[in-house]
Amino acid sequence: MRHHIRPTARGHAPISPSRYFTTSPPRHNYAATLKNLRIGRNTRVIFQGFTGRQATANAQESIKWGTNIVGGVVPDRQGEHLGLPVLPSVRKAMEQLKPDATGIYVPASRAAQAIEDAIEAEVPLIVAVAEHVPLHDMLRVHSMLRTQTKSRLVGPNSPGIINAAEGENCRIGFQPLGSFSPGCVGIAARSGTLSYEAVAATTRAKLGQSLCIGVGGDILPGTDLVEALQVLEADPNTKGIALIGEIGGDGEIMAAQWIKEYHDRTPVEKRKPIVAVIAGKQAPLDRVMGHAGAFWLPGEPHPNQKIAALKNAGAVLVSHPAYIGRILKDRIKLGPAQGHKDSTPHEFDNGASFESVDDFARAASRGVPRQQHRGLHTSTRGSGLAPSRPRMPTSSVHSHQARSLHLDRAASQSLLRDEGKAAELQFQTYPIRYLALDIDRTTRSQCLVTAVIYKDRDWRNPASFNKILLPPSAKNGVLSLKSKDSHTVTIRLIEQLQIMEHESMNYRSALGRILRDLTRVFYEKEARHVSLQFTVNHKGKQAFTVQDMRIDLDDSAYRSGGRLAEVHEAYGALEARDPGARQAEKSGIVYHRLNPRDRSCNIGTLVNGAGLAMNTVDALADAGGKAANFLDTGGKANSDTVKKAIETILQDDRVKVIFVNIFGGLTRGEMIAAGLVHAYKNINIKVPIVVRIRGTNEWEARKAIEKSRVPIYAYMHFDEAAAAAIDIAKGAMPPVQEPYLEGEDEVSELKDAIQLAAETIVEKGGLGGEITEATHAEESAQAPAEEAAEAIVSEETSQLEGEVATEATGSKGFSQLPVEEVTEAIDSEATSSEATSEATNSEESSQPPAEEKTEPAEDGLAQPQHAEQETLNSQEPEKKVEDTTTARPQGSDQVA
Repeated sequence: MRHHIRPTARGHAPISPSRYFTTSPPRHNYAATLKNLRIGRNTRVIFQGFTGRQATANAQESIKWGTNIVGGVVPDRQGEHLGLPVLPSVRKAMEQLKPDATGIYVPASRAAQAIEDAIEAEVPLIVAVAEHVPLHDMLRVHSMLRTQTKSRLVGPNSPGIINAAEGENCRIGFQPLGSFSPGCVGIAARSGTLSYEAVAATTRAKLGQSLCIGVGGDILPGTDLVEALQVLEADPNTKGIALIGEIGGDGEIMAAQWIKEYHDRTPVEKRKPIVAVIAGKQAPLDRVMGHAGAFWLPGEPHPNQKIAALKNAGAVLVSHPAYIGRILKDRIKLGPAQGHKDSTPHEFDNGASFESVDDFARAASRGVPRQQHRGLHTSTRGSGLAPSRPRMPTSSVHSHQARSLHLDRAASQSLLRDEGKAAELQFQTYPIRYLALDIDRTTRSQCLVTAVIYKDRDWRNPASFNKILLPPSAKNGVLSLKSKDSHTVTIRLIEQLQIMEHESMNYRSALGRILRDLTRVFYEKEARHVSLQFTVNHKGKQAFTVQDMRIDLDDSAYRSGGRLAEVHEAYGALEARDPGARQAEKSGIVYHRLNPRDRSCNIGTLVNGAGLAMNTVDALADAGGKAANFLDTGGKANSDTVKKAIETILQDDRVKVIFVNIFGGLTRGEMIAAGLVHAYKNINIKVPIVVRIRGTNEWEARKAIEKSRVPIYAYMHFDEAAAAAIDIAKGAMPPVQEPYLEGEDEVSELKDAIQLAAETIVEKGGLGGEITEATHAEESAQAPAEEAAEAIVSEETSQLEGEVATEATGSKGFSQLPVEEVTEAIDSEATSSEATSEATNSEESSQPPAEEKTEPAEDGLAQPQHAEQETLNSQEPEKKVEDTTTARPQGSDQVA
């Protein structure tokens, strides 16, 4: 339950859904900038960090594809690059180049400052791809964004935004151009690799794409899923929508609320069908799954609850993005489904569907309606960030962030003691009071979370948690509040924590001291989560007895920002980790062992991209298998990385088979294959390996595996590979299917059919027209759309038969870049401007780069040291899709 600090009558009815979302956003706040997301062929784009290696390669591909890049910015430098002007500041670029958008291609340590420069210059659209931008830096950025009406942010930790509709070619980001084709499917996604899978699926289904918005996996993204959906609803080229979410936050619940309201106000025949996939159903509750924002916090929904909410709202849910294309194709052809399923409160524990956030909370509390409470007034009441939008409270399971430092009870107590804020730990019985300082993702600001726990099951009850949003002016939390407001917050906490006044105890004063101490730790140590569990004493000298505590520090402040090194080094050794996880992290690998006491979890997984890795674990479970681990190879994967990943997986003696699932971007397919072969030759591998490699150089990967003659099962489609891995894990041998040839003519027909399909679905001349009368006539002769869609969903685990062509592999160039890989590549160019000295900059500014030179001196970014990036930049420019989708056999092959 969200509590805004403003007066509200106790027992007040919930605000009507029409108050939550509107099709016409207010013109006096951040919501007014949504229109800036509608990029196209006329969008004028600049790059910040223009002369960097990664930015240069990306700009060359984007320009060739049709993006209207008009220049770039390098601090304190001026000249030309790629034949385009280079200016010393964003403000100068705005004055001279009049850009509509900027792409920020700088390391995470400089990303926040680059965003702030663009906001101050009032650039309409700002796209930041860097991952691991320090959380407290982004809090500062959002405090700027909410007070202005000119600039819209996408990212950070985002693949960017792209418009692939016919004639609109505009890319600001790292999306793999070879997989895209002009069409009518809009995509809103938190995961880069999963969005690329969806792109390939819609290309394979001959639908193509329109506007694709990479919301990204950061804790505090500049644009959320609801805002992306609002833009796709209004986009005339979009006829169907793919929604890709994951564990962490309540953005998907807000999206479900928006979808329900959208269906309520839109005639059935005009609705755009929405197909969704949610990653992280099997994610452990105490871990962060690769992405900076892929973790749970108390009061946030479980992925299964997100799925239930989206289903009830009218979206079609699939287990893997490979199914999105054909389901959307049938939905667009047959028309949107109608009706909703009834909710059943007692089915909550099994993932029932509910018609609203309030219905869900009421069901969770077994029919007890939630009460509205009063609070302080804040300046964000009319904000475009919609602070009054509902939040679905859920389980109170604690978790820590990837690239964050999680301190358990002992380590947290040690830190508090060192800071002079220690509390003696004692264990008593229920009721337990819970108090946390967290980040509210919807309002992109700090908040307080409270709960009173009477029994174990209350930790899983979403209605147990309450939230107080602090005013944006409280830059240091309660420490920034005026005395009167601070007193009001304390009173509010006393009410929510159900602490009764006692003549011998001054609970109000004690709680105020605790809150101030926790707040100082939160800000001084750049934490993302600080919480206490305590009981109330009625005797003795102490008002409260602490039962448990937890502190999660933002590791990006240390690794990217270079701050608080002494804290992270001193307490990092106390962090609980899985066997092998620390060593794997040194190779850029994120590894989590799943259900370590369950011997039936016997499928090792090796995946590139956090979203794809989570979805792989989920899809295996849906198909009857159990993954032993989550493993994301990271953005610097090479042969040695793969070898290290396999060594890490094999430390778990439960593993009976290793499932390798790769959608190649910067991580090229043949490099993964070489790593697998190298591992077989250097490690005593006694378990089979099942491989599904798609994307960059996938055929070269298959050739490498075939020539190596190692016992690896290679498959083209995910469902085939997953079935094979599950069979092996259960002691059976998977059937070896006869490969079938796919001719060059068929590949060519696929590309030609994409445009033909788009013209069939919508009016010719721009994908902006309504569905034709002929299509409506065909719909009337068809079975109801919802029945057809359910039939399709029921066949999800079946083989994808009758598909004419493979997923587009794209070029070998820099466009194949999952955001998880790209941001680490950018970080690898980490600034060395201090080392290059002012003399170097002076010399470069006096001698601008020659127009024909594609790789001039860097703007302070060091050259990448790993061989993969050196090879990447020596490759030829992007080729056409037809040149890279060479015909190859499909099916499964095992080489003895």
